[in-house]
Amino acid sequence: MTNNAAKLALIVACVTLAAVTLAAAPEKTSTSAQIVALDECDPLTFNAALGNDFCKNVALAPLGFATTLQDLFAKAAAGRPDQGWDFEPDTLKVKEGGTLFVSDQGGEPHTFTEVKQFGGGFIEGLNAGDRVVPECVGGFSTLDVAKTRIIQGRQTQVTGLSKGIHHFQCCIHPWMRVTVEVK
Repeated sequence: MTNNAAKLALIVACVTLAAVTLAAAPEKTSTSAQIVALDECDPLTFNAALGNDFCKNVALAPLGFATTLQDLFAKAAAGRPDQGWDFEPDTLKVKEGGTLFVSDQGGEPHTFTEVKQFGGGFIEGLNAGDRVVPECVGGFSTLDVAKTRIIQGRQTQVTGLSKGIHHFQCCIHPWMRVTVEVK
């Protein structure tokens, strides 16, 4: 029994040392970063309302991990937006002159729009009471919003960010947010 206790103590000490070492290590700032847009759209309900092939969720829906269009609006209205709809990571740091590679690995389109402050998007029912941010006003009829759209399976690049803090959100699903610090 004493031998097992000694082994356990040694394991705990090693894990603690590793955690302290990682916490004390300087945070890496790279010249590029990958951001992934994810969602869990249910092809049956989304395509019935928005058109054939709008939602192309082939990975999660057959496994039962899909959100119906009605549930998406209900969760947002209740102030609890679906956490399966997200940009990953939520925060990151890049060097000045770096590139953000943003890919849509979800089932439907998103935008990756830089905003001064986070807020609502152009679909009122998904805003949970937040006001539409100026950068999202007009939706896809506005060129500045339309050019930030990412289609399913596609990627876009963001370059030329100045030093400081930059906020990006989806103008359709406004709880999808990323904060980028440029150093």
